[in-house]
Amino acid sequence: MIPVNPVITIDRERCTTPFDCKRCLRVCPPAVFAVHAAKIVRGVETDRTEPGAYLLAAVYRDKCTGCMKCVEVCPVGALTVAMPQEVRA
Repeated sequence: MIPVNPVITIDRERCTTPFDCKRCLRVCPPAVFAVHAAKIVRGVETDRTEPGAYLLAAVYRDKCTGCMKCVEVCPVGALTVAMPQEVRA
């Protein structure tokens, strides 16, 4: 059996201020998520509460165990995790 990575979907229409929230980052045991700046202005600090200034990404989705803690803790329901079946080699 070959394990297949989970499909993690982030609804960017709902997850607008991930740097200010960070609930999924704090609750995820294998630390699957990361937040990075989407808006950078030289010499100006990026406002963490500005919608769209930061983006959430499932950088290490291969580490996801499917515990669904991130889905449960998301206050806006922006995350979905689908665990595919293992593929027979």
